[in-house]
Amino acid sequence: MKRILFCAVLFLLSTPWNALQAGSGNDQETRPNDPAIIAADTQLETLWEEGGFTEGAAVSPDGKIFFSDFGQPFDARPARIMAFDPTTGKTAVHSADSKMANGLMFDRQGRLIACCASPIGGARALVQVLADGTIKTLVDRYQGKRFNSPNDLVIDRQGRIYFSDPKYVGPEKMELPSMDVYRYDPNGKLHRVTHDITKPNGVNLSPDGKTLYVAETDNGTAQAETDTDAKPGRMTLNAFPIKADGSLGAKRVVVDFGKQTGIDGMTVDHRGNIYAAVRSAERFGIVVFTAQGRERAYIKTPQLPTNCCFGRGADAKTLYITAGNGFYRISMMIAGTHSTRP
Repeated sequence: MKRILFCAVLFLLSTPWNALQAGSGNDQETRPNDPAIIAADTQLETLWEEGGFTEGAAVSPDGKIFFSDFGQPFDARPARIMAFDPTTGKTAVHSADSKMANGLMFDRQGRLIACCASPIGGARALVQVLADGTIKTLVDRYQGKRFNSPNDLVIDRQGRIYFSDPKYVGPEKMELPSMDVYRYDPNGKLHRVTHDITKPNGVNLSPDGKTLYVAETDNGTAQAETDTDAKPGRMTLNAFPIKADGSLGAKRVVVDFGKQTGIDGMTVDHRGNIYAAVRSAERFGIVVFTAQGRERAYIKTPQLPTNCCFGRGADAKTLYITAGNGFYRISMMIAGTHSTRP
């Protein structure tokens, strides 16, 4: 495979994004943030910049922050999972060969669950990452066909895992006819839950667990490293009501980015605001939206962001961000929510 910068490949056909509010992207960058979201003098702190391409920030029950790191170029070494300890400030390797783990999350039992992508020997599966860093496959097929390239996940209070299965890069052939969101239940049953999202990426839940948020980030190709003439499709943030049985109701578009690049990963605070990693070349960073799609704050990141999560306990108002080859944090005014907790 060609040696290419991973950050240029995952789904990027980045063009400037002007959000739905009045004014240009540059106008919005200078517009004051809502002080109820972030204090005016708050600064982003660099924690680690020794990776290739970071993703999938997730907080463990004891407050450590785990994140994925792919080599850059992404065929140079195995992908790995890193662990940052806020008490010591140190970052260490948790898994030296994560089989291309991307999105990460801990369930109520404290198990680390991951979406493993397809390229470069990736597991192409929903997996459990064991304490020794090895991988245990939970499910890798739907109706007998291999997943495309599992990307991001969220776990609800019932232990149901919602995960996205797009494909952005790699020579692996798609066996499934579409890119969708699935639900993996505690009893081992698998269900396809979306039918009207062309290419899902980040997923998360509202604080009450009644709404599933899905980023639709359609770059128009499943092989971005070779398909340079791809025409991007829909770039939206969507909300789906969750029914009692875990299936989804009708889609509501929260934000439509038009022709501009949309969201990778996201997290939610306990008041329902959505913290989205927006990957626009002109105005990239964490954009905070209300559940109705109104922008409340913008946090510029040093590099194109991929994901974010809140800490726990005394760290509950700290937002951790993966971006480019680095890992960052910033203090917010509202504590995060964690979907597995009542």
